[in-house]
Amino acid sequence: MDIFSKIAAGEIPSYKCAADDRFYAFLDINPLVKGHTLVIPRREVDYIFDMDDDEIAAFQVFAKKVAVAIKRAFPCVKVGEAVLGLEVPHAHIHLVPMQSEKDMNFSNPKLKLTEEEFREIAAKISAEFEKI
Repeated sequence: MDIFSKIAAGEIPSYKCAADDRFYAFLDINPLVKGHTLVIPRREVDYIFDMDDDEIAAFQVFAKKVAVAIKRAFPCVKVGEAVLGLEVPHAHIHLVPMQSEKDMNFSNPKLKLTEEEFREIAAKISAEFEKI
């Protein structure tokens, strides 16, 4: 079981923002900006394009709902989406609140947030997700 599967299963703590039986969303622990969230399928699949059509469609719809919640919790111009990352062999989508395209530059310095800040951010996104 990879690290993201362990997070979705609750074996490793995370700052959960949203979840259903197929997908799980949680805060990136090295965020570019407040609200930077990862969305993963619960099923272990390394490469997003190895997902079948129905699964990838459902994955995007779930990510869209999370993005709407992020935008409501952290007003921004748009929520950017990036599929990248070779370090964890588990498909994942980065959702990043953007005021400008520079906010999506993954070489930018990462924020250093306290545990309390992470909890507050996750709670805000989760509360908005529940309204959708």
